[in-house]
Amino acid sequence: MNYEAVIGLEVHVQVRTNSKMFSRSAVGYGQPENSLTDPVVLALPGALPVMNRAALDQTVKAGLMLGCAIAPVCKWDRKNYFYPDSPKNYQISQYDQPLCLGGSVEIELPGPARNVMGEHKRIPLTRIHLEEDVGKLNHGAGGSLIDYNRAGTPLMEIVSEPAMRSAEEAFAYLTALKAIMIYGGISDCDMEKGQLRCDANISIRPAGDPGLGTKVELKNLNSIAFVRDGIAHEIKRQLGVAERGGTIVQETRDYDGQTGRSQSLRSKEMAHDYRYFPDPDLMPVRVDEAWKARLQAEVPELPFDKQRRFAETYQVPYTITSVLVPDPALGAYFEEIARLSGEAQLAGNWIINTGLQFINEGQVASVAELRAKIPPARAAEFIRARAAGIVPSTATASVSSRLLTSPATLGEIIKEQGLDAKADAGELEQWCRTAIAENAKALADFKAGKDSAINGFKGSVMKAAKGKADPKQVDAALRRLLAQA
Repeated sequence: MNYEAVIGLEVHVQVRTNSKMFSRSAVGYGQPENSLTDPVVLALPGALPVMNRAALDQTVKAGLMLGCAIAPVCKWDRKNYFYPDSPKNYQISQYDQPLCLGGSVEIELPGPARNVMGEHKRIPLTRIHLEEDVGKLNHGAGGSLIDYNRAGTPLMEIVSEPAMRSAEEAFAYLTALKAIMIYGGISDCDMEKGQLRCDANISIRPAGDPGLGTKVELKNLNSIAFVRDGIAHEIKRQLGVAERGGTIVQETRDYDGQTGRSQSLRSKEMAHDYRYFPDPDLMPVRVDEAWKARLQAEVPELPFDKQRRFAETYQVPYTITSVLVPDPALGAYFEEIARLSGEAQLAGNWIINTGLQFINEGQVASVAELRAKIPPARAAEFIRARAAGIVPSTATASVSSRLLTSPATLGEIIKEQGLDAKADAGELEQWCRTAIAENAKALADFKAGKDSAINGFKGSVMKAAKGKADPKQVDAALRRLLAQA
């Protein structure tokens, strides 16, 4: 029997705010244990919660970005459970009246390497609700200790419909959702800091069957790659059980990304009764049209929309846009350089091949530092010089390094590197003749009508010229000599 997977994700996103959801205690990471607390966070007697308006704004904005219906009225509920990470023994959450309903996340379906955008699909959402995060248990050899620094941090839960059919689709969904949250300034989504956490619900069913199989919840997916790998592992495990004639048990499993294995944590025969009831200390929230309109004006261009616009407006290929767009700062840097230089293709290639190399090698720490050291106007001047052949491709790395580290003007750097000394006609012709003589295959291809074969000769000439040859003069000389060959 053929089976298909059915996957839904529950994604928790810490909302970027200065203070916690119901108190003035600061939000932070990496601070001394239990230093970001106050009477509200620690649930001391008499402490009362007060809503954080900024967290509500961020959640409504996230809902608008994802096409959700914003509830005109939502309320706060107490989710009751007893566990050390919650000092109140309940969590303030939203149960039957969440802030956002419906909506969807656009994903690009996985496929082979390509030069154009692939097929896209929308994964529908069930809801987004706002709640407070809980503390963190740190387990050691001598026991477990509780750090309440995270407790009370504003937390969105984004629940998808069970509409994904493969681990790769789930990976694409989480990647797209993370990019949207970063674009909107909703969250930094750093999984290492717990700002983005994900649980996956996975089941299998006979292909084409509209029903749902017995689901298994997978936890401890602490990277986007582990989400993909964990889901793939669980699908394979469930298929193995079905093929052996066994019964899939509804349970929660823990996935270890280091070993690629999972183990059962607990059976889950039925939903836990959290005894939800409205929080008596908090008033319902009414979101009017003016509130929504104010936040709608702050909604940025979404990543895939920007990628489509870059391709259409600047005529740059998918191989460039797919690298530039996921990082808003990188995309903005490119767009300014492209606009100032009028050479979008060269600008994109330079950022990807040279700018990102500076970051990867640690010469600069971030896109912001790269932009500060090589401002868009300075980069655009360099790109125009590249397009005009003043700076040859072979000198891109050396000139770029000087732009990064020296206050000298581009003209001074060009002179310093001897790029202003051009070859005479005799030298140029000799380099061209040598290139033609040493590349019989390219010569045969060019004579057979393959015009692009001339590029093979150009590379040899420019290498021999060490930056002294004008690309336009090289092209003209090569074509003249090739016509005589």
